[in-house]
Amino acid sequence: MIMTKQLTDTPIEEKIEAIQAGDIVLQNEILQTYKPFIAKCVSEVCKRYIDPKKDDEFSVGLMAFNDAIFSYEQDKGSSFLSFAKLVVKRKVIDYIRYHQKRPNLLSLDEINDAEQMENPLVIAAAKEKHQIEAENIKRKEEIALFNEKLKTYKLTLEELTKASPKHRDARESAVQVAYILYLDGELSEYVYRKKKLPIKKLLKKVEVSKKTLERNRKFIIAIFIVLSSEYAYLKDYLKDYLKDVE
Repeated sequence: MIMTKQLTDTPIEEKIEAIQAGDIVLQNEILQTYKPFIAKCVSEVCKRYIDPKKDDEFSVGLMAFNDAIFSYEQDKGSSFLSFAKLVVKRKVIDYIRYHQKRPNLLSLDEINDAEQMENPLVIAAAKEKHQIEAENIKRKEEIALFNEKLKTYKLTLEELTKASPKHRDARESAVQVAYILYLDGELSEYVYRKKKLPIKKLLKKVEVSKKTLERNRKFIIAIFIVLSSEYAYLKDYLKDYLKDVE
C-alpha cells in the first residue's frame, strides 16, 4: 500500500510528482483542496458563478485538472498551477463548443460514455503552450544572467545593441574572432582577468585589422562571454556563424 507523504509545506510540483508515482490518497486530497481553484478557472471561461455541486462545467474542469496532474512535466519550467489552469480552461471551452454543436446531447454522462471529453488535441495544445512558456521563462532568465555578466565588463545590453556590427559578414567575422579567443587558454585568461581584449596578441591569431578589432571590441567580448558560459539559447543564435570554424 502506498502511503501519503507528509507534504503540507511541500511545493505542489513535488506533490504532483508523488501522485504520478502512485500516491492515490494524495491525489484525492489535491483534487479536494483545489476545487475552489478549479471553480474559479471554470467561472472565468463561463463568465458566471460556478456551483461545484450543480454545474456540469465544474465536473469537466475537475476531470481536466486530474488530467493535468498526470500530463504535467516539471522539467519544462513553468508552474503546475499555470499549466493546470490552461488545461482546465481549454477542456471547458471544448465542452461548451461540443454542446453548441450538439444541442440534443447535453448529458454529461452521455459525453463521458462516448469519451467525447478525451480530446488529445486539447492536452497536446496545452503541453505545447506549457513548453513555450517554460522556454520563454528560461530565455528571460538567461538574458538577465547575461546582462549581469556584461556589467562585470562595464558593458550593457543597450551598448551592445548599438555596438553590434550591422552587416552579417562583419558579425560573422567578429564571432569567429571571439571563438578563436575563447579557444586560446592564455588569451581567455587575459580577458577574464583584465576584462578587456588582448588586442596586440589577438592580432597575431586573426586576419583582422587592429581598427576592426577596436571597433567591434564590445561585440567580441559579449560573444566571448556567451561562449564561456552555459547560455543554451544565446549559443543557439551563434550556430550559423560558427559552423565554418568549429
